[in-house]
Amino acid sequence: MTLQEAYNFFESLKIETTKKSEIKIYEKFLHILSELKIREFSEDEIQSIETELDRLNLESNPENKKKYFKKALTKFEKYLKDTFSLTSKGYYAELGIALGMTWGVVAGILIGERFEKSLGISLGISIGMLIGIFVGRHMDSQAKAAGKML
Repeated sequence: MTLQEAYNFFESLKIETTKKSEIKIYEKFLHILSELKIREFSEDEIQSIETELDRLNLESNPENKKKYFKKALTKFEKYLKDTFSLTSKGYYAELGIALGMTWGVVAGILIGERFEKSLGISLGISIGMLIGIFVGRHMDSQAKAAGKML
């Protein structure tokens, strides 16, 4: 499936559905595909992307379209990240928030030993999340400056 065929396919799916959750997924796919069309790739790289689109088996007719295409979108984003180091907007910010909250819980438990546990955990999560947002946004801006953001 070529990039243009995939783009047309998701355009038609977007028009057919009325569910906002499905439309969001289709719009993410459309955004990624339009950004890929703009970028300059070699013939081998384009062939590799089109092969990956074929592997996703997008033209199948699944019962739960939202779940199926969400999983396909995740696989495609992972492929682009691993192969071309391309990330979507907010990728590192989301990752930073998740990691910040995780480490914040650990720090909160350690802080909570001195004070009240719930206060320590809530402070740890909040501070960890803030640090994660700042680090993630910084990494997103670096990726955008390097031209690695879709």
